[in-house]
Amino acid sequence: MASQWHSLVSQKLFMARTLLGLLDPSINSAGGRTNTEAEQALSREAAIQGSIELLLRSRTLLLVMIARLYQYRTEEPASLNELASLIGEATSEVVRLREFESRAGSWWNHLDQLEMSQSRPPATRKTVSDENIIAVSVDTGPDRSAASLQKTLSAMKTFADDLEEQHSEW
Repeated sequence: MASQWHSLVSQKLFMARTLLGLLDPSINSAGGRTNTEAEQALSREAAIQGSIELLLRSRTLLLVMIARLYQYRTEEPASLNELASLIGEATSEVVRLREFESRAGSWWNHLDQLEMSQSRPPATRKTVSDENIIAVSVDTGPDRSAASLQKTLSAMKTFADDLEEQHSEW
């Protein structure tokens, strides 16, 4: 039963990887014509947002997979706190995920940042003129580059595969 959940997590991660592959600017649209700059920008943003959504869905499914590994057949935890209350705060999976959650730069932390930025409208930007130029550090949000998303995806896949391997040995 747990391997079905591992397959579902792996499928979502594969779909995200496929979308990230679309970020290659050499991709042409149907009919062999080259995409305009606006079409390329739109395709790129769609691929980024779609990949992020699949990564976030994969993380939620990963929590359900862990619950199934602990023989909880009907519960579907939607957050790490829900998983911890279900299987216990001291379980190795929760301990490892809490570590990822608190470590800056981890795949879990990166997903938290992406989820927050994807769930809010973009910040409005002031127009720049000679009278109002001031050097200010602006929060640019989380790294949404294909390389960064691929790194997060690979780390999640490794974590899911390790869990599946560890629990299938029992």
